[in-house]
Amino acid sequence: MRESLKVSDILALGFMTFAFFLGAGNIIFPPLAGFLAGEHTMSAMFGFLITAVGLPLIGIIAVAVAGGGWKGLTRDLPASVATLMAVLIFIIIGPAFAAPRAGLVAYEMGFKPFLGDVGQFELTMFSIVFFAVAMFFSLSQGKLIDTIGKLLTPALFAALAVLAIAVVVNPQGDVAAAQGAYVDQAFTTGFLEGYNTMDTFAALMFGMLIVDVIRKKGITDQAKTCQYLIYAGVIAAAGLAFVYVSLFYLGATATGIAAGANNGGAILSAYVMALFGPAGQIILSTIIVLACLTTVIGLVSACSDYFSTLTKITYRQWVVILSIACAVVANVGLNQLIAISVPVLFALYPVAIALIALTFLRRFMPNPALAYRVVLGVSLVFALFDAAKVAGMDVSALKVLPLFNYGMAWLLPTVIALVAVRFAGESKGKSSHA
Repeated sequence: MRESLKVSDILALGFMTFAFFLGAGNIIFPPLAGFLAGEHTMSAMFGFLITAVGLPLIGIIAVAVAGGGWKGLTRDLPASVATLMAVLIFIIIGPAFAAPRAGLVAYEMGFKPFLGDVGQFELTMFSIVFFAVAMFFSLSQGKLIDTIGKLLTPALFAALAVLAIAVVVNPQGDVAAAQGAYVDQAFTTGFLEGYNTMDTFAALMFGMLIVDVIRKKGITDQAKTCQYLIYAGVIAAAGLAFVYVSLFYLGATATGIAAGANNGGAILSAYVMALFGPAGQIILSTIIVLACLTTVIGLVSACSDYFSTLTKITYRQWVVILSIACAVVANVGLNQLIAISVPVLFALYPVAIALIALTFLRRFMPNPALAYRVVLGVSLVFALFDAAKVAGMDVSALKVLPLFNYGMAWLLPTVIALVAVRFAGESKGKSSHA
């Protein structure tokens, strides 16, 4: 019997993947970037789309090329190093940063506007309820594609489509002059802003979860599994690009109604209020809460799935543990959480990019084990310099490094390392296969 998924199941798989990616950062960062980029919005948006859409899609394809799992991606690294990398990434996209941030954004933009004077108690209660709902859906691991892809995502996408059409049909202002770093470095600033979505990390980890969902649908053939994984990535990338382009345009035309705004949430709120009046807040809250909820479900599920393979604790037990951890961390506060996460992203994002590049270039490496160690090591060392800079440390002595002022000191050394390992160990590699 030929293994295949129905078109409706493929679309649902793609929508599920889209919903997993579309979370807090994906909605609050593009409007601010467009707002600040102004007349340079196209350049900034192109840079942002590379790291927030292109890299996650390539990451999904890399997972497929590597055989659908983390072990395939890191087979040329020592097992302990590969496991440590995976654990760090899962902690970042799970209980430490991304998942709690999604809960906080849902509270700040989806719940708080309907209340008057709020404090820590309201945040705590919301966190408990929000992550309890996420936990409930995450426990139904085998039904993720039906729950997310066929139920929650269509509602989310419909709300986003209404907003996008309204922004294009009735923009609320003219595009203004660029501000800050976007005046002279629009492309690179947009490129680095895409880090904040954390979606390249998520792609490497969601890939494993999506493979698991595909197999639970009865697909066991490796080639078919990879094919459907790539389909899901393409559908998700198309959806993300649609959302980002509309949100960038929203931000770029918001200067008249959101003057002085310093975050994407405030810009979105002002714009939606101008477009739809009081009912607009309900539309925005629906978008935010659904986007954040579906992402948290994906993150908790992916983390639990992986951690259950490392320990004797079951998947369902990990879901409970991680949901509680996310609720606790969410009470730190949104601004503090973002401030802490940015240096970590600058340190580890280049490593994820290098790992994806190596996955596609591995066949050309005469000594893959050496290549992975050298390239990932170089990318990490130089990325730490960029992380130190954004953390506020005095690193003025490092200004001589190429692209350091752009926050990309890692790029040239990593490319040089990739070229060097293409030839390093070539003779040894050939003799060992003789």
